[in-house]
Amino acid sequence: MTSNSSDQKPDAVQELSPDVGAAFPAKPAEPHPTGRVKYNGYVQFVRMLLFLTWFNACCVNIHITQMFGAPLYFFNKDWYHAYMAITKQSFALLITTITQWFSPTVIRVSGDKSVRGQIRQSKDGRLETDFPERLIMIANHQLYTDFIYLWWIAYTNKMHGHMYIILKESLKWVPFIGPGMMFYGFVFMARNWTKDKPRLKHRLKQLKGRHSGPLSGSQDLDPMWLMIFPEGTNLSANTRKGSAKWAAKQGINDLQHQLLPRSTGFQFCLLELKGTVDWVYDCTTAYEGIPRGGYGQDYFTLRSTYLEGRPPKSVNLYWRRFPVSSIPIDDVKAFEQWVNKVWLEKEDLLEYYAQNGRFPDADEGQDLSEGVDAPKGAGFIETEVRLAHWYESGSIFIFLTVYALIANIVAKVWNLAIYGSMVDAAVSAAT
Repeated sequence: MTSNSSDQKPDAVQELSPDVGAAFPAKPAEPHPTGRVKYNGYVQFVRMLLFLTWFNACCVNIHITQMFGAPLYFFNKDWYHAYMAITKQSFALLITTITQWFSPTVIRVSGDKSVRGQIRQSKDGRLETDFPERLIMIANHQLYTDFIYLWWIAYTNKMHGHMYIILKESLKWVPFIGPGMMFYGFVFMARNWTKDKPRLKHRLKQLKGRHSGPLSGSQDLDPMWLMIFPEGTNLSANTRKGSAKWAAKQGINDLQHQLLPRSTGFQFCLLELKGTVDWVYDCTTAYEGIPRGGYGQDYFTLRSTYLEGRPPKSVNLYWRRFPVSSIPIDDVKAFEQWVNKVWLEKEDLLEYYAQNGRFPDADEGQDLSEGVDAPKGAGFIETEVRLAHWYESGSIFIFLTVYALIANIVAKVWNLAIYGSMVDAAVSAAT
């Protein structure tokens, strides 16, 4: 490997971190990358109430909507999958709105020549992407918020109802969210291959299914974006130790900006989906302001990001794609080497970002690091996470609203048939 673990530490301590939600208790830390706290305690409390009200109301509404639609599975699976895809769109709209309203930040998107013409900006400044309906998406895992930005990318491609994510099994037990993700067909992994392999095989078999109902896509196969983080978890002080141990065991150098990837699950996905997916899309993610040797989760916590008004100054996404036909998926050793090569290239991109504050764009051919040439890009777009239309957020509640209206009509018809009045007899007596 060309990149070694860095012995560099963040500069001298200058303030105490007030954040919560990181892996460790509050401790002396660097000055926050986005400066001092923007909102005082009272405003943070109000923001917390607004955040929790909106988030919980949407989650409860989405899950109840899912429960109402669950019986469709036994009558018409095409309609069932279309219905659940709509509820998945609703969750994508939810995480887009909370990012837009509570943690607005600059998004910078670029890519190499393989994605040229697939990334563009609309006249009103929004990002638009034109990736295929079926793909496997891989990415380095910097923060717990990574999936939010990648799901938003699917929104810009009108594919936010067809996102599938491989997650830690513990998330299955989060109230409302966990059961909701099971309806979405997400894959929960226990990090025990003996247990994980059969459940992953079952899920991937379903992702090769063909449906003819609404939202079934233009191809014979259902649309599918399968999101995989080959590192298995996000970068932190604890996971860095695990990566270093794995590097020592494999006799290779650890990485500085990422964790070493694991290839077993990724290869299994490609083998099971062989012949149904043509492309692997790779996203290299970097958050502005994280010092060399630092960890994003220690700076961009839930509190700092959504309450204090200190989200990352920018989130930077660099895209590439690889034809599945060019990947040695049938050879375990060759595939592992290919994955390591991709991660070394990502390491070079992240080193370029660390030195220049952004990824290379279309017009550059500068060195990434250590004599590595920067790949020619597909353009450099600066935008933000936001909905295309403000009223889209209302669609989250559309099904439950319709159900309530239908229930009201049925109740009135019932009362009219039984009591000869639109009003319940008990109500009439009380008035």
